[in-house]
Amino acid sequence: MRKQYSIAAARDRLPALVLDVERGAPVELTRRGRPVAVLISVESYRRMAPPPGEFWDALERFRARADLACLDSEKAFAGTRDRAPGRAAAW
Repeated sequence: MRKQYSIAAARDRLPALVLDVERGAPVELTRRGRPVAVLISVESYRRMAPPPGEFWDALERFRARADLACLDSEKAFAGTRDRAPGRAAAW
């Protein structure tokens, strides 16, 4: 059974909750009776989180998965910019 605490109660019991989480028991935090967050161990978090990477690596993965040739940027952005001349600036 998952443990559940209000944020106020969790604040008072934080050291004990951290020990429970380290032992593998996730703790659900609530606000006004509604779940808003879950405390989990670092090991659980690392299993779920994507591996850290550089921007360039993410861009390359995107380019490998996406068919960029089928994108028509002229059509996609048509009508998004007002081509009228701007107002005269007063100096």
